[in-house]
Amino acid sequence: MSATDSAISIEQFPVRWPVPTRWDDNDHYGHVNNVTYYSYFDTAVNAWLMSATGTDIRNLPAIGVVAETSCRYLSELTFPEQLQVGIGVERLGTKSIVYSLAIFHENAHGIWEAAATGRFVHVYVDAVTRTPVAIPAAIAAAAGSLV
Repeated sequence: MSATDSAISIEQFPVRWPVPTRWDDNDHYGHVNNVTYYSYFDTAVNAWLMSATGTDIRNLPAIGVVAETSCRYLSELTFPEQLQVGIGVERLGTKSIVYSLAIFHENAHGIWEAAATGRFVHVYVDAVTRTPVAIPAAIAAAAGSLV
């Protein structure tokens, strides 16, 4: 599944993580600033990982650093809105995970509509030396459930 498909639907994502817009997400132009979409992706992926593994991922000997990101903006978001971030896994390697992501908001008819699609690549590194290492087992198992 590719998150760049223009006909993307919320049902394509095995995980949907709730993220609200915040007062300070709006910029001078009255909509959520583009950089904030990346924050929604990052928040959803890491919160889901903590929930799915039952582990505080910040305390693992290996951490996922973002090596690549992309975002395609489809429609404006604003405050206040309750969003759902769709999370899927495009590829699960031994040292990296490629996430397929989308941000959904409800339209005037109550239908979840894609506002953005994106991609995150997490590369796992030793928390101290920052050299690439294997994905921790708990994270690999959680991500594997989305492949």
